[in-house]
Parts: sequence; C-alpha cells; structure tokens
Amino acid sequence: MGKTQLNVSLAVTLLHEGDQFVAYSPALDLSTSGDTLEQAKTRFSEAVDIFLEETTKKGTLPEVLSDLGWQKSNDSWLPPVVIGQSSELVNIPLLV
Repeated sequence: MGKTQLNVSLAVTLLHEGDQFVAYSPALDLSTSGDTLEQAKTRFSEAVDIFLEETTKKGTLPEVLSDLGWQKSNDSWLPPVVIGQSSELVNIPLLV
C-alpha cells in the first residue's frame, strides 16, 4: 500500500528570543529553536516530520489532529486557521 500525503499550509510564528530563534506553529502546538533563523526553520521542518512519523506509527495521528482543532473533510484534514495576531496589554506582578 502506498503512502497518502497531505500538503497543507501551516502558520508558523518566528521569534527572536535572546540569542535564539524560535519557530512555533499553533496548528501543531509544536516549536523548536536554533542559533539562526534558518536553523530554526530547518529544525522546525524536521520536528514536524518526526511528529507526523511518530503519531502515524502509533496510529494516533487522527486523534491528535482532532484534539488540536483540525477538521476532517472528506479524505483530507484542514488545520485551524490563524485569523490574526495582536498585542494585548497585560499586567504582570513582579515578585521582588
């Protein structure tokens, strides 16, 4: 039996934290980091591959995707769609 492949476009947030770059996707609740932006992107791609390989191997991919808000449509899966990003003012108490 051949592999079925699904190609989807995922929103990936790229952050610069201190001396590290972080790549995060809310659709998979998956993140990774690197010393450079390119390294973070490469590592993110590798992490997605590992995530999909392991959940497929365990037979839990449909359940995991559903728990993450993905919708099954015919023989395809649709990731949750990021509709915006905003900055919100929050008060963080500092314990000194």
